[in-house]
Amino acid sequence: MADGIKIIVTHRRARFDYELGDRFEAGLVLTGSEVKSLRKGSAQLAESFVKLSRDGVDLVNCTIPPYEMGGYANHEPRRMRRLLLHQSEIEKLRKGTEQKGMTIVPLKLYFKHGKVKLELALGKGKKTVDKRQTSADRESKRRLQRIMKQR
Repeated sequence: MADGIKIIVTHRRARFDYELGDRFEAGLVLTGSEVKSLRKGSAQLAESFVKLSRDGVDLVNCTIPPYEMGGYANHEPRRMRRLLLHQSEIEKLRKGTEQKGMTIVPLKLYFKHGKVKLELALGKGKKTVDKRQTSADRESKRRLQRIMKQR
């Protein structure tokens, strides 16, 4: 926990499936039971995506399971959640998604100084050939590290 940051969940396949560009940090509008559930460390970003609309930016399909002690005031696990960004950041995202093949990818959900934040990036989907190349590069680096370690 360096610098007041505690990572809740990361989207592990994002770096494999997308070529990532500019990164942004956004706050989330959450209910109390959602924050308590996140403090327990349970959430899922794998199927989630960011949607730009006229009145703002939303996180869709992010699963935050219901808080066990929530009672009647519990939240819906897969509801749309509003992201808090500056207008200039929203414009950069809008311009980025207008380019062919670009999308907004949620990368990780974390606590920063007690507030829940989402790191997102503009990304371009990789083709299967690019994914194979990434895997081959990673494997060759591992092999090189093993050889250097043995010497």
